[in-house]
Amino acid sequence: MKKVVKFGGSSLANAEQFKKVGAIIRGDKSRKYVVPSAPGKRFSHDTKVTDMLYSCYESAVNGEDFSDQFAQIRERYQEIIEGLNLSFSLEDDFDKICEDFSNGAGQDYAASRGEFLNGKIMAAYLDYEFIDAADAVRFDDDGSFNADETNRLLSETLKNRENAVVPGFYGAKENGEVVTFSRGGSDITGSLVALAIGADLYENWTDVSGFLIADPRIVKHPKSIETITYKELRELSYMGASVLHEDAIFPVRKAGIPINIRNTNAPDDAGTLIVESTCRQPKYTITGIAGTDGFAAVTVEKAMMNSEIGFCRKVLQIFEDNGVSIEHMPSGIDTMSIFVNKDSFEEKEQKILSDINKTVNPDHIELESDLALIAVVGRGMKSTRGTAGRIFSALAHAHINVKMIDQGSSELNIIIGVRHEDFKDAIRALYEIFVLTQI
Repeated sequence: MKKVVKFGGSSLANAEQFKKVGAIIRGDKSRKYVVPSAPGKRFSHDTKVTDMLYSCYESAVNGEDFSDQFAQIRERYQEIIEGLNLSFSLEDDFDKICEDFSNGAGQDYAASRGEFLNGKIMAAYLDYEFIDAADAVRFDDDGSFNADETNRLLSETLKNRENAVVPGFYGAKENGEVVTFSRGGSDITGSLVALAIGADLYENWTDVSGFLIADPRIVKHPKSIETITYKELRELSYMGASVLHEDAIFPVRKAGIPINIRNTNAPDDAGTLIVESTCRQPKYTITGIAGTDGFAAVTVEKAMMNSEIGFCRKVLQIFEDNGVSIEHMPSGIDTMSIFVNKDSFEEKEQKILSDINKTVNPDHIELESDLALIAVVGRGMKSTRGTAGRIFSALAHAHINVKMIDQGSSELNIIIGVRHEDFKDAIRALYEIFVLTQI
């Protein structure tokens, strides 16, 4: 069995965390390929090394003295090395990085050095081979990620290596110029390595024991999700529930490789298994609840709207022409409501309203802002009667008015629109009826 294990910044913030990671890897011989992030926060008011590198490089390109900032970064890594009792030095690497900063090597290069240096320490600590991601993760000349070439390079590089450390978050163009993924991109690197070596499992270790059914900032001590499908994860991630970088799903999903979200600080917890499909029945009717606020609704009314061919298309074309993305569109016989991101809509509000009036001559347009959308997601809803009824019952009992409800034909999720001030209470009410009481 072959496993790829990726560890987040909080899992590698200091020497003590490194030791936990070392014990996890050595405790299972199938954990052959390791993808580390840069050191994260050691405590709540600490600074992540990646942020320190960004700040340091900014000082360098502005012609300011960055020696003190650079010394603090060097000290973070030296503390880890000494804490692990390694006879290992990064001095040559630091000298090269300092020179490159002075020569304006680029912001992506600067940010990537956090993973690069941590990867070197990890390789020395485990006695694994270090593979520079710049040699095996390829970006095109325009900065776009080249998936096919990356898979070829990684497969070729790793095929004869029994164990290896590949730092996450970055790669390079053909000319060697370093390019980074978006923040959290080490998740993507782990997924790419898993695909390249044909892993049986991709373990993503972080500071939580998998996905939780609801946001712990809203619901106290929510239960964890044992197994979730990629489709369910996609629905929840869209509404802001995320432990994993969204783009990390696609390489392993294509190859049918499951992802296991695990907790470095609680390694005995099973975590959450993410799979393409499963016959495992969920413990509850729902898999998870997620939501986000900051939406506005534009309701267009016109008598006999349903008989006017092209009416909806014309309205939607106006939003497209103004560069405003549509989130949901519930409709009636003589009305259509368009839910949009409030911030992006407000910039073009009057132009859009004017265009709607000129194009379709509506009887009335109503605007409503400060709305929130909540997704109730679960493969178990398809085989359970009365899910929508239970949602309405829970919200009515909590004195919450539903502004919109939208259920897809897949019966995998139901989207509810509520007022911003009811957002958290609505999530608590839904969690209570589906998880705590299970009526």
